[in-house]
Amino acid sequence: MEKKFKSGFVSIVGRPNVGKSTLINRFLGEKISIISSKPQTTRNSIRTILTNDEYQIVFIDTPGIHKPKHKLGEYMVKSATESLRGVDVVVMLLDCTEEIGTGDRYIMDIVKEAQCPVFLALNKIDKLPKQKLEEVLAKISEYESIFTSIIPISAAEGNNTDILLNEMVKNLPEGPLYFPSDMVTDVPEKFIVAETIREKILELTTDEIPHGTAVEITSMKERQNKDMMDIEATIYCEKDSHKAIIIGKQGNMLKEIGTRARVDIETLLNCKINLQLWVKVKKNWRDTMTDLKTLGYK
Repeated sequence: MEKKFKSGFVSIVGRPNVGKSTLINRFLGEKISIISSKPQTTRNSIRTILTNDEYQIVFIDTPGIHKPKHKLGEYMVKSATESLRGVDVVVMLLDCTEEIGTGDRYIMDIVKEAQCPVFLALNKIDKLPKQKLEEVLAKISEYESIFTSIIPISAAEGNNTDILLNEMVKNLPEGPLYFPSDMVTDVPEKFIVAETIREKILELTTDEIPHGTAVEITSMKERQNKDMMDIEATIYCEKDSHKAIIIGKQGNMLKEIGTRARVDIETLLNCKINLQLWVKVKKNWRDTMTDLKTLGYK
């Protein structure tokens, strides 16, 4: 008897910095979503696609659900909560190295209204002694009724992620191939290039600077008869003092951002890259609707 093909949409939700992007990159076996130790790294709901002969899963990597402080924050939270509509499976990610807080309970109140199976993945078990994990599981027991299953995992190390994946596939309906089998994301190359540059800013700068930055790709052109692409990008920040830090002494910080970004972009696009970066101040862009739309937060 021929095995039925399964397909569907899986939304990954949780507080900022619980490992949502790391988990999706683990499933895909390659880096699509940017990763940082800083919270609120993901700003858009990004769709990534995992396909084999038996199934196709369209993952929706959402911004961390948090109390917004500006219009960008409101956009991010709305984007995350709207991702629960019309999906086939929801996975809530919880950082089991931290206490369950009001933010986690708020998300549980949201996901319990989902009209589909909801899994709770207790992430970062690689950083927790076995006895502590048992204590976390005991505390979670009062919320068990919300979830189809509770699975301890490590997105970074891959512990039990295969179990979580198998459970998701079991709960997918039979369906069509929504995207071509060789497609891994539905976002344009420009978006991933901009996110890669922003990731390097997150890696190299501190405090409030990373969250006040955005990246716009102003030009991407392939050189004729050469395996090379010219990319021009503008980094926007909110203050003159931030601009000075991003550029750095004698331009050293900006050069390092560009060097690190170029390595990842060359891997992504499979060609040599000539990357030119500029830094401009755009005050209060996170609270200005026209700026948000221009920078892709629609």
